[in-house]
Amino acid sequence: MLKTRIITAILLVICFSVALFKASEMGWAILTLAATLIAIWEWSNLIMLSKRQMALNVMTALSVGLLLISSSNMEIGFYKDELVFSLLIVSTIFWVGFAPVWLISRKKINNKLVMALLGLFLLLATWQALNGLQNISPWLLLGVLSTVWLADSAAYFAGKRFGRHKLAPEISPGKTWEGVAGAMLAATLYGLALCYYFHISRWLIVGLWLIVLLSIMGDLFESLLKRQSGKKDSSQLLPGHGGVLDRIDGLISTLPLVLFYIYFPLFANLQLHVR
Repeated sequence: MLKTRIITAILLVICFSVALFKASEMGWAILTLAATLIAIWEWSNLIMLSKRQMALNVMTALSVGLLLISSSNMEIGFYKDELVFSLLIVSTIFWVGFAPVWLISRKKINNKLVMALLGLFLLLATWQALNGLQNISPWLLLGVLSTVWLADSAAYFAGKRFGRHKLAPEISPGKTWEGVAGAMLAATLYGLALCYYFHISRWLIVGLWLIVLLSIMGDLFESLLKRQSGKKDSSQLLPGHGGVLDRIDGLISTLPLVLFYIYFPLFANLQLHVR
């Protein structure tokens, strides 16, 4: 199982890296939209929508995605910015304000429309964050992704080796506080290396800690959805890793917030300029 997991991970990293640095802006947007649509299908399955409802959910996401992609060639550029900002702010409010309470209460929302809309907002915001950060700099996006991936791997191995105290046994019995400590240590060492080589303020490390904590929250939230639906993985698309949603759960709660942090002053300035 570990061998399959490692081989799949290597192939994913290679394909992702090639697309990140070689694909055009349009090509990158289309590729990431395709992955997002798969994640939305998996989300729809986890909240137990019917096949027709799942198809409608994916088609809605596809329509919004194509509108955003094509808007650069249409006279709705400003409205695109407003739509993107709305997605980012909804995602930020959810992860900062609602998700912690939801995870503590472990409440199951039976309203499928609410859950479907939540998935659309969170996953489309993640898609836009992938596009926005890549447009700013592929290296910036890779730096944020590397933080999440490094923390996830460190948490896995630290938890396997030293794990004794359960983090959230009712949600994900395999996660431990020792794993969290391993993730934070890995992020700290990674941050120190970045600060040393690129002469960045060590306040960066605090930002990386926040990214790690948010990624853990995203991981736990997806685990809660799987537990409530009685599924081990979101799908079997990726050997050894489950589905796309299983691979990006830590990104759903981090990438939109990173872009929101960057995007907010730019959007506020644009609003003032327009007015």
